[in-house]
Amino acid sequence: MTLREATVAITVPFHDVDSIGIVWHGHYAKYFEIARCALLDSFGYGYVAMRESGFSWPVIDMRVRYVKGVTFGQRIKVKATLREWENRLLVDYLISDELSGERMTRGNTVQVAVDLKNGEMCFVSPPILFERLGIDR
Repeated sequence: MTLREATVAITVPFHDVDSIGIVWHGHYAKYFEIARCALLDSFGYGYVAMRESGFSWPVIDMRVRYVKGVTFGQRIKVKATLREWENRLLVDYLISDELSGERMTRGNTVQVAVDLKNGEMCFVSPPILFERLGIDR
């Protein structure tokens, strides 16, 4: 399968920074989510499509490595890359300065499929995911 990636550009708004002008750590989850939505939409399996297919995909783990503080007004690129999909969605993220390309933050999230009919976690990703990714099973 071809590597799945999506990149979004964000200008850091004032309401995302703390009193010294650095992005508050909790907002990185939001930046990851914006890029993850673009990634999922790129192969037609965004959150609405997930729900319509009978599954939710909650985030069960998130890791962030802060390399350098992102600041108010800074233009950043957030790249999301799908690394695993067989039994879970593992998405890696890289936040970099849009102008210099300097790495600012990296991280990843893990999501698992939950069957909306019975609320049970699936131990293997459902067939609809493979269909949307164009993978024959």
